[in-house]
Amino acid sequence: MRPDLRVLAFVTVAGGFLLGFLDFVWIKWMPYPLAELGNSTATWAVAAFGFGYWVRSGWLWAALGAAALLVVAVPSYYLAAWLLQGDDLAVLWATTSLFWMALGVLTGVVFGIGGVWARGSGRRQVVGTALPAAVFFEEAARFAGRIGDPNYPSGVGWNVAIDIALGVLVVLLVGGSRRRQVLAVAVAVPLAALVRLAFAWVGGAV
Repeated sequence: MRPDLRVLAFVTVAGGFLLGFLDFVWIKWMPYPLAELGNSTATWAVAAFGFGYWVRSGWLWAALGAAALLVVAVPSYYLAAWLLQGDDLAVLWATTSLFWMALGVLTGVVFGIGGVWARGSGRRQVVGTALPAAVFFEEAARFAGRIGDPNYPSGVGWNVAIDIALGVLVVLLVGGSRRRQVLAVAVAVPLAALVRLAFAWVGGAV
């Protein structure tokens, strides 16, 4: 069934604005290690997944809406930085902002569709459920690589635990039966490796 486009547009714009604005607020005022969730690419990816899971009206609307949500979130984040911290407003149209918007389109499409798949059945349901866990697991692996590094806080191990816990929690919430939950966690591990490779490729390209 085709969703109400007015509702879809409102949720996309309002959700994107709140995601970006509150993300900056979270980073600025939450204590470490919880503040790191504001710097988390996984958090934004899971927001796109949640949008797709909510839409449940086909992959096209989920992909378009989730991509637009993340695009809106980028200038909203920098707007919050301008209002609350006095940052330069010119960053709104800087190359960095455009890069994050482009990345938001790609992420929104993939994870928006993943949210729709998570409501389905069979292999797609398992893969869709595994996607948000995969980005949290990948992020946990990155934090694990920083343990003992003097350039990072000594409590970075807490970030590893938080990301793993959030990845498992998402699977428990949307994974359905215990068998599907176990399969989703298992699939999330190789998917996390693919996400890591994608980050490495993007970093090299930039």
